[in-house]
This record gives sequence, structure tokens and C-alpha cells, in this order.
Amino acid sequence: MEGVIPIPRELATRYRRRGYWEDRPLGEVFHSCFLRFADRLAVVDGDQRWSFADLGGGVERMALNLMDLGIGPLDRVVVQLPNRLDFVLLYFALQRLGAIPLLALPGHREHEIAHYVSFVGAVGYAAPPSYPGFDCLELAARMVASDPTLRLVLVAGAAPDQPGCVGIRDLLVRQPTATIDQLRRLEVDPDEPCVFQLSGGTTGIPKVIPRTHNDYLYNSRLIASVNDIREGDRLLVSAPIGHNFPLASPGIQGFFLHGGTAVMCPSPRSGVALPLIEREGVTHLEIVPAMALSWLDDGPIPAHRLESVRVINSGGQKFQRETKVRIEAAFVGAKVQEVFGMAEGLLMITRLDDPPEIRLETVGRPICPDDEVKLVAEDGGEVGWGEVGELLCRGPYTLRGYYRAPEVNCRAFTNDGFYRSGDLLRQHPSGNYVVEGRKTDLVNRGGEKISAEEVEEMLLTHPLVANVACVPIPDRILGERMCAFVQPPSGSAPTLDQLTALLTARGLARFKHPERLVLVGELPLSPFGKVQKSVLARRAAGLVRDSKEDFPN
Repeated sequence: MEGVIPIPRELATRYRRRGYWEDRPLGEVFHSCFLRFADRLAVVDGDQRWSFADLGGGVERMALNLMDLGIGPLDRVVVQLPNRLDFVLLYFALQRLGAIPLLALPGHREHEIAHYVSFVGAVGYAAPPSYPGFDCLELAARMVASDPTLRLVLVAGAAPDQPGCVGIRDLLVRQPTATIDQLRRLEVDPDEPCVFQLSGGTTGIPKVIPRTHNDYLYNSRLIASVNDIREGDRLLVSAPIGHNFPLASPGIQGFFLHGGTAVMCPSPRSGVALPLIEREGVTHLEIVPAMALSWLDDGPIPAHRLESVRVINSGGQKFQRETKVRIEAAFVGAKVQEVFGMAEGLLMITRLDDPPEIRLETVGRPICPDDEVKLVAEDGGEVGWGEVGELLCRGPYTLRGYYRAPEVNCRAFTNDGFYRSGDLLRQHPSGNYVVEGRKTDLVNRGGEKISAEEVEEMLLTHPLVANVACVPIPDRILGERMCAFVQPPSGSAPTLDQLTALLTARGLARFKHPERLVLVGELPLSPFGKVQKSVLARRAAGLVRDSKEDFPN
């Protein structure tokens, strides 16, 4: 596929020879799972309970109706759906067709969505009618009018009264004209992308990550193999389902490969998640540290019967040891298993049989023998044992380049194909790894990676902003929030509300907005004229340290 950089032939041959790549399309593999586990419970969504037989039949019917609508191999569909059954049905129906979903987040707005549709040449956009404060149908109508490639709008639930929109659930009841034989005859290349994930990159709008059928299936199979998934186990899907973590690491893909159940959780708040865990006998959680801290702060977790939980996977940001200890005490009998990973590929994970001090102190180690990992200094040389360096990696499920991004790829990858992650790690005496921070210009807000550059570019269009630098400010719950240091023109200054209004009008996702404003006479510059963000970050940390609040307004 044009714009996708393949893994070199000699490495691909090695990965096939060692059994990592199966050369089977994702849709075919999961169709087999739906048949194999037909009588087991696949998805719980509120009062809806679908067996694997139900799910397989629904996916097949939806795929046939999508064929009737002209969707086929390599067609792109931007999917912005919440944690509901509609996502599961549509995602696996697109996989049966060999189409490529680009998985946007519920928090994305027009600035991001319109870019994704145009950038990948999407033929379809799937979303609910609205999110709080955001009308998805209005956006869809504007995009269809302005983008000749976009021709299909898929809406969660039944079809709304709007021309050109198709209800996702209507695709389950329509009688298709396409046949099963036509579906089976579709040629889907396992080396082509099966999904477009989004990066947490530092430059502009997140970059597009092509994951192939071969590498994404292996990704889920391997991490599921060290996640203690047993017959009858149930996964709480509480993080946004389009993320790599709840979708495939091991996520719903890993659980479906083992005949496990996905319990859709519409909100990560304790008042929704904890009763659902109790009611459904959830065994596995996939959470970010911010979620754990909010649950601990909201009240006594032991007030619920949560003894079914055995494994608590944590990812997205560093999970402090003391919080791990507290969450394990609240979920008696459960173990925290930290996942350090990236949508770009590489996954590290602690093992459940690691000694407690290693499991609580580290983020684990790679899951594949052919995961190649190096920690390097600024000059590119490898650092010594125990020293901090930037993580570089390559392997059978790590990309070799972002989609249609040659200039970015020149910076993000070495000449021999190692991905420069921007993460700073050191190796623990056990051989596991410890995260020490980030090298790149990024704010990690509760696991959502925000490019400071993207926000700064927009803020500079405000007439009361002469210069701006956005840096992380510490937050006890979310880990980091964004603080904007603004140099206004002489004689006037903006308010935080004014800056927020600008970003809202420009269609920027709300979670990317600065939550603290500091006005400065000038920004600190290096001898080369570059803003010294490390100086500003220390000042931002001091503002929190000197206040009596977790996050002062």
C-alpha cells in the first residue's frame, strides 16, 4: 500500500520462519474464534449479552451490508465510537472485508477528525449522533460536502433522519444482496494494514500508525499468553476502546482469541466501573494510573465485592509503586501487571510470577525474543548498564515508518530501522526496565499524549499572544496537565477563558487545552534562541509545590 513502509524481506522471512507471522487476515482468524467459542459469552453491553455465535453472525451480516455500500479491501473508515457493542461489531466487520479503520478518540473534535478523513482518504466516518458539546452529524455533513472521497456516514444505533447517514444497527437487519461466497472470495493481504492507530507524537496532529494483519495478530497473541487468561474470564473495557491497550494489548482481541468476555464500561468513573466489576464478575482490568487514583479517592473500594479481579493491567503512564500497593490492597488477591507499550509496536510487561519488588518497581521486559531494544545517549552510543538512555526498538510487530510521513520518518527511525521512542529508560538489575521520563516535547495527561507544538501553533493565532510555550505541570491524579506560559504584547494580556474559547472554536479536542496560564514578560531562551522548556517545567512544578492544592487554578 502506498505510504506504508514494509519490514525488510530478510527480517520478514525470519519472523515467518519462527512462527510469529501466520499470514492470515485478522477477519479470518476472529471468524474462526467466533465459531470455536460459539456458546461462550463474548460481549456484555448494559443489558445486551451477546454470545460468540451472536457476534459472529452479526459481524458477517454487517460485513455483507457494508459490501453492498461499496466498502472493500483497503478502504479507509474513520471510527470515532464509544465503548459500546457498535464498535465491536463494526471493527470486526471491517476486518472481514479487509478495510482499514482509523481509530479516533471520543475526545477528538473537528480539527483532528477532518484532518484524519482527508489525510487517509477515508470513504467513511463512523460516530454517535453526538458527544457532550459536540454534534458529530453536523461535522459529518460539512465533511461530506467538502471532501469528495467521503461518501458514507455510519451512525451508532439506528439511522438518524439525515440524508446519507446509515445506522450501524440497521446493518444487522437489512437483507444484503452480497453473498457469503463473495465475502470469502475477497483477497486480503496479511502484509497490508488492518488498522490505523494514532501516535502520541510531539509534532502537530498525531501521526498515523499502520499496523498489519500479521503484526497486530501476533501483538495480541503474545501479550495474551502472559496475561493469565482462563476460560470464563472477563475483561472490563473502561479506557477508550480505540486505544491500542484496550483493543489489542491484550484487550478485546487478546480475550476473544481465548474465548474470554469483553464487558463494555461506558465510563471509567468509580460509580460506574466498580458496580459493573461486581455485577459481572470481572477478572481483568486495564486501567491508567489516573483511573486507579480517582477510584481510591472516591471512597472505600472494599464496599464492593471485587474478589473476582485477579489481574490489573496498568498502562499509558508511569504507575508509582505506592499507588500499585494501594490498589492491590483494595482489590484483595489481585496483582498489578504493568504494561509499557506504544501503538507503534513494542510491548514490555511485568510477569505475574516476578518477585513483588520487581513487579512493583519496573515496567517489565519485552514479550518477544526478537524484540530488539537499545538505550542510547544523545550521541547515539549505547549507555552502560543501569544508565538512563532513550529507548530504540525494532521487531516483528513494531512499525518501520509512519503512514505518508517521509520527513518525520527520517527523524523517528535510524538508518537500520530502529524506532526512536523518545522514552527515557534504564535497565533494572533484574533485567527488567524502569521508565525515567520523556525526551520529547509531550504532555502525558492521564495516559493521553498531547503535542505541545500542536497547541502552541493554535495559541499563537490569538492577538493577545506574542509568544507561548506549553509544558507539563504535575498533577497527583492525572500525572500531568498542560500549563501555558504566555508572553503577551505590551499593554494587554489574555485570560485562560479567552484562550480556551479560541481552541474550542478551532475544533481542538478539549483534553488538549491548557489548564493553567502563566503570564511572563519574556520566555527564557538558550544561546541558540530556543525556548528553554526545562526551565519553565521546573517553574511550573514549583507553582504546584508552593501551593496547598493538588492543581491550583
